[in-house]
This record gives sequence, C-alpha cells and structure tokens, in this order.
Amino acid sequence: MSHAATNWAIQQRGLKPATKIVLWHLCDRHNPDFGCFPTQVRLAEDAEMSVSALNEHLIKLEERRLIHRVRTHDPRTHKRQATRYILGFEPSFPHDPSPKTGDGDEGLEGEPGGDPTPDSGHGPISGFSAKPSPDFAESHLRNPETNPVREPLREPVKEEEDARARDDRFEEFFGELLDALGLDLEAALPAWWQGWPAREHVRRWITDLGLTEDRIIAVARDSRDTHPEPPDGPRALDRLMERAARTAKAPPPSEGDHRRKRKTKPSDAPGASLDEIASFYAGMVNGDGYLPSNAISNTVRNALLERGLVTAQRLRERGVL
Repeated sequence: MSHAATNWAIQQRGLKPATKIVLWHLCDRHNPDFGCFPTQVRLAEDAEMSVSALNEHLIKLEERRLIHRVRTHDPRTHKRQATRYILGFEPSFPHDPSPKTGDGDEGLEGEPGGDPTPDSGHGPISGFSAKPSPDFAESHLRNPETNPVREPLREPVKEEEDARARDDRFEEFFGELLDALGLDLEAALPAWWQGWPAREHVRRWITDLGLTEDRIIAVARDSRDTHPEPPDGPRALDRLMERAARTAKAPPPSEGDHRRKRKTKPSDAPGASLDEIASFYAGMVNGDGYLPSNAISNTVRNALLERGLVTAQRLRERGVL
C-alpha cells in the first residue's frame, strides 16, 4: 500500500460514500514502484459489493478524472491481462486534451511548446527562479534525496511479498475459472461463488486432489459441453474434478508391460479342513473384536458346538444364534 495514495483518496470531496470507498481501496492496492493492478474480483471483495456495482463506481471515478484505466492483452496468448489503474496524483496520469490538438501537449497562446507567461499563473511553482541558480547550476529544483516530504520506499518482508503474490495469482486464476464456466464477471455472481468459501473449495482441488490450475480450467471448459448453464457453485464440479484427478494418477499403458499379475490359487492346492475352520472362528467368537452376524455359517456354527470350542450362550452374546 501507499500512504501518499490513501491520503490523497481521503482528501477527495464530493464523492458518494460507496464511490469513495472504491477509490480508497484502489489507493490501498497502489504500490509506489509498480503501480496499481488489482483484479475486479479482488477489488469487489475489498469494497464488499458486486462486480457490476463496482464497475458503476469506477465509471464515476473516471468521469471525475480521479482514475484512468489501461487495459492490455498478452501479445502471445491474447488473454486479457490485469487492468492497470493510474491514479489522479500520479505523474503518468493523462492530462486534459488540448482544445486544438486533443493531445494535451500544445503550449499556451496557441504556440506548440510555448513557455508559460507570468500573467497566466502557470509559471514555476517550485519557489526558485526560472533560470538555474549560479550556486547550483545543474538544476533549480529541490534535491529529491533531501526533500523531507518525499515518502520513503518501504521494503516489505519477503514472506508477505510472496504471500501477496500468491493471492494475486490465485485471484487471477479464479477469474479465469469463472470465465471458463461462462459466468459474467461484470454482473453479480451467484451466492455460492462469492467470498472465501468458494475460493477455499477451489483450493482443495489443488491441495487435496493434486490438480493443476490449467487442468482445472480445462475441465471447467469441457463441462460446458454437457452442462451449458454455469454451475451454481464449485460443489457441482467436484465429481468432474475427482474423475480428472484419478485419470491423471493412472499410469499410461505401455508396450511390453510385464507387470506381474496377481497369482491365483492353484486348483490342486489342498483346502482347509473343517477342524481348522472351526478353530479359526472359535477364536473370533471367544475374542472381543468386532464379529459380523453373518460371518459364521450354520455349518461352521454346528461344528463349533459339536467340538465344544464355544458355548451356545457365547454364540448368543456375539449375535450368532
């Protein structure tokens, strides 16, 4: 965040409260070195409003010339990149277009590049003369390195930087997922797609199922073939994601696969005698472990009683009789 940006937002007057809240959160996302690039989903969550309502306030801020939006696309993939917001106090903010040229670069009195006149009130405002001082011939401007008003650059903790970068990347991925599902990012999202519960549910597809972001988006896009209407929430996609995870984990078949098959019991192997079977089940009946009621057949039960390995009372206690 930038203190200079948030202070500038607080000083703006004549804005409705919701519009000013949007401006403040924009400034709170501003970085003095890199600019302001929040996604609409993140900004709408910050301001606690829908994306459609957020866009209405952004239009008002642009009309008041407090912000300027710059939209770009990746030249290779042609995917839309994060919108850059240029704030009104930044030096790169576009000036008002000139009435004659429309580019804002024409000088006063109709002369391109003309010097400001003393009478126009647009002369130098630095407190120094228009010519360099003889004592300091390089520049008549204040030394920015000694200007006490200049906001010092802050170096955030590395862990916080990494966490914020991961959050921003996840928000970008979440927006791509909504777009792949056919959800209108400019309109209000269904309730089950809003807030942190939906994001946490989507994260589990990555952490618990081991799916990649690209695979999740591909599965979401393929789901439109069978379900043209967007799902009401992420739970509707759980089965598709689980199926995709199982497919990814299954080893691909290869030629000459000599994996050993499970050995089957030889047909001529001697079977267990009734005495051995009765002895085995007697241990289960007389023990304290779990014993299903249908685990012992009538033949085995009779063999247990005939051999005196268990009592009828014990069989009743264990639910066999």
